[in-house]
Amino acid sequence: MKTILIILISAGLAAGVTWFIQSNRSSATQSASSKPKPLYYQSPMHPWIKSDKPGRCTICGMELTPIYPGEEAFDNAANANTITLSKSQIRVINVETAEAKIRPLNETLQVAGTIDDDMSRHRIISAYIDGRIEKLHINYVGAEVKEGQPLADFYSPSLLQAEREYRQLSGDLKTNTALRLRQMGLTPEQIDALPNKSAEALVSQILAPIGGTVVAQDVYEGQYVTTGQKLFEIADFSTMWFQFIAYESDLSSIQLGQTVRLTTPSRPGKTFTGKVTFIDPNLDPSTRSTQVRVEIPNPEVNGQRELLRNVYADAEVEIDTQPVLAIPKSAIIKTGPQAVVYVDQGGGAYRQVAIQTGRRGDAWIEVKSGLTEGDKVVTNGNLLIDGQAEMNQTFRAKPEPVDTSDQPTLSESQKQVIHQFLTSADAMAAALAADDLAKFNQVSTPVMQQTSALTGALAGLKIPSDKLEALNNARHFHGSDSIGEARSRFLTFTMAATEVLQPLRSIKDFPSMQIWQCPMVNKAVPDAGDQGRWIQIGVRPIQNPFFGSEMIDCGEQLNP
Repeated sequence: MKTILIILISAGLAAGVTWFIQSNRSSATQSASSKPKPLYYQSPMHPWIKSDKPGRCTICGMELTPIYPGEEAFDNAANANTITLSKSQIRVINVETAEAKIRPLNETLQVAGTIDDDMSRHRIISAYIDGRIEKLHINYVGAEVKEGQPLADFYSPSLLQAEREYRQLSGDLKTNTALRLRQMGLTPEQIDALPNKSAEALVSQILAPIGGTVVAQDVYEGQYVTTGQKLFEIADFSTMWFQFIAYESDLSSIQLGQTVRLTTPSRPGKTFTGKVTFIDPNLDPSTRSTQVRVEIPNPEVNGQRELLRNVYADAEVEIDTQPVLAIPKSAIIKTGPQAVVYVDQGGGAYRQVAIQTGRRGDAWIEVKSGLTEGDKVVTNGNLLIDGQAEMNQTFRAKPEPVDTSDQPTLSESQKQVIHQFLTSADAMAAALAADDLAKFNQVSTPVMQQTSALTGALAGLKIPSDKLEALNNARHFHGSDSIGEARSRFLTFTMAATEVLQPLRSIKDFPSMQIWQCPMVNKAVPDAGDQGRWIQIGVRPIQNPFFGSEMIDCGEQLNP
């Protein structure tokens, strides 16, 4: 009986285990069958490469991406201007878009200049009559004085006689004497106080006409002076003038009242703000530039003004613009005269659209035609999409002949901007070749503005935007402390400059220049490449700016 019971229990357990295993297998089978199978496998970069099984692209070697139902990509050959991507391709490329909007461009203009005191608050105190300096109340440069504060005690026989006559006279004679005392240098307050002045007092005081800082003292106690001789010089540093050079191409963007933010090496980490108060109407015909003045408040901190006189400063001019249709700069692809963007059409389709651009802001650029407000343009991944579009055309269609008859030409203003830039680049190279650091710092001063003007003038030519940007980033010359530092910074600048200008030498009427190349620049400039190029103009032998007098004739000229 017990044996039969054991057999029955064992049979029941075996049946239960069997049912559990079969149930799990059934669930696993149903789960596996519920996952959709890929329709095919496709190259993420070359979508016409497809396979019915996993593998790698026969062109680029990338692993094929599975395409599931609902992710099918359209045949990009149907529309040469439209690229259609699957969801997986969009994820791989990391496509990002932004809307075209009506908005200000928030443009800033980079400038450089020097800081000086307010000329309208600058005084030179001279002797009105002959006399002698009996005592100095201010006897050092840099002293802070207030308006009306005594600067010196002054003895003059003629002034002393006129004071005594004033005290004794009345009526019109007294009035005439008061006028004569004014001509001798006394203030109205000093004249009014003469009746209370001691008859034994032999000296009068020279008073400060304005409050400010004594920037020059040209007399000493006991010194005899003559009429017109300079005694003191006072400048009011409470408001400073920042003055910079504005080129003709920038004048349309500069207006009175614009906000300017500046920084100076003498106050690192500090930003000062002022307003444009004057634009010189006289344009220099040789440089096509003029002076712009900005008034900067100069507060006193711990007994000293923050901004010093004659220091160098970099500044940003905030340019006010009317709202325009604009898109982010990153959306634009420009490798020639035409700018294109890719517009999101929905469903993974991106259409190539040619646009006409206008003014450029810091992060946005105006669109004059080609887009409407609300269009979504690709801001990230557009270069990969464009590359895929080019490869589509390469692999799917025969290349059409290129018409090279329409060569670009230069306008007179473009020639002028290029000539000014070449002149400065040549002067910088000549200064380094002569081992003259001071001359290099001097001739490199206008390069920042000239480079900005050059990159703007060449924007319409077939120059890759990354080369223009590299040149624009290398234009900052704020004074070098050593000839080695100057050569290192010049190398970065001149390599970027020759990259931009070398391809343009074939253009008709392009200004004459020579490009020289040094094969040993890394021996003169640490961490440099094997080649160093520079620009020379005019007729003169090679002058190597990287070695200077040590090896002045090292290098060879590059042909156009």
